[in-house]
Amino acid sequence: MFESKGNRPASDQAPPSGRPPTTDRPPTGDRAPATGQSPATGQSPATGQSPASGRPPAAASSSAEPDATEEPAPPALVPASDYETLRGRIIAARAGMPKRLAQVAEFAVAHPDEIALGTVGGIAGKAGVQPSTLVRFAQALGFQGFSELQAVYRRKLQQRWPDYQDRLSRLGAQRSGDPGASLVAGFSEATIRSILQMRDGIDPERFAAAAQIVSAAETVYLLGNRRAFPVAAYLAYLLGKLDMRHRLLTNMAHMGGVELAGASSRDALIAISFTPYTPATVEIATAAAERGLPVVSITDSTFSPLAHLARVWLEVVEEDYAGFRSLGATFCLSMALATHAARLRSDAN
Repeated sequence: MFESKGNRPASDQAPPSGRPPTTDRPPTGDRAPATGQSPATGQSPATGQSPASGRPPAAASSSAEPDATEEPAPPALVPASDYETLRGRIIAARAGMPKRLAQVAEFAVAHPDEIALGTVGGIAGKAGVQPSTLVRFAQALGFQGFSELQAVYRRKLQQRWPDYQDRLSRLGAQRSGDPGASLVAGFSEATIRSILQMRDGIDPERFAAAAQIVSAAETVYLLGNRRAFPVAAYLAYLLGKLDMRHRLLTNMAHMGGVELAGASSRDALIAISFTPYTPATVEIATAAAERGLPVVSITDSTFSPLAHLARVWLEVVEEDYAGFRSLGATFCLSMALATHAARLRSDAN
C-alpha cells in the first residue's frame, strides 16, 4: 500500500516553499564550491584564477617582481668623438629622421666646412631650416647641443688643413680695392678649397675601382648636363687624345635613350651631376644601369641618386663664392680618372 503524504517522515517532506530542506545544505557562508574553490576567496587553489573571468588575479602589491620579459630601456647614445664615425652615423640615421632633420643630415654630409666654420643662423639659412632644428639634429645624435657637434667638424678641419686659415689671411691681405681683383681672389680661394678637400677626402680603393671599370670598357659613354656638361665634354676630348673609344651623350632633342641603343655590359658610363641633380642625367644613367652597364658617377653626396645606382661613385663637393660653385675639383678628379684608366689599359696590353 502507498503511504499518504501525511504519513511521510518529516525529514523527507518538502517545505511549503518547495525548496530542499534547510537541514540538507550548509549555511550560506560555509558553502563549499563545487569546483574545489577556496571558501574565503572564491579562487581555484590549483590555478589561482577567478571563477568569473578565468584571469589571474591582480598582483598583491606594487612590490612584486617585474615581468621577466620586459625589455630594459635602450642605453643613451654616446656622441661620436671623431668625424668619420659621426659622418657614418648621420648617413645611417638619415632614412629614419623626420623631414627637417633629414634635410640637415644631407647638408651636413655635403658641406662639412660650412658646419665647421658657419654660425648657427648662417648654417640654418643655407640648410633651409630653423636654428632650433640644428639643436634637435645634434641631440638626435647624442650631443647636448649643436656646438658640441660642430666641435667635431672643426677638429677634422684642423687636422686636414692645419695652415688653411693662415693661407686665407695672406690671400686677403694681398687683395686690392679693385672689385674685379676681389672676384678673382674669391673664386680662386673657393677653387683651392674644393681641390684640397677632394684631394684629402678621396678614397684610394674606390678611385682604383672606378679607373678599372673605365679601363676595361670597350666604349666609355659620357654623361653630364647643364653645369656638369663642360666636364663630360672635356672627358670626351681627353679620352680621344688617350686613344680610348668613347661617346659623349648630348641628349640633343631628348634622345639620350636612343644614344644608348648600342650599349652593353661590355661598356661603361661616366655620369656627372650635382645637387639639385639634373633629371635627364638621372634618367639616362638609370636606363644605362638597367641595360647592364657599370656606372661610374661623380657627384656630391651619398644621398645623390647617382650614388645609389652607380657601381662606383666618387665624391666631389665644390665650394662656392658669392653663390657660384667652382668646377675645379671636378675637372681635376676627371683628369686623374681618365689618365689612370688609360695607364691601366696600357699596362694590361
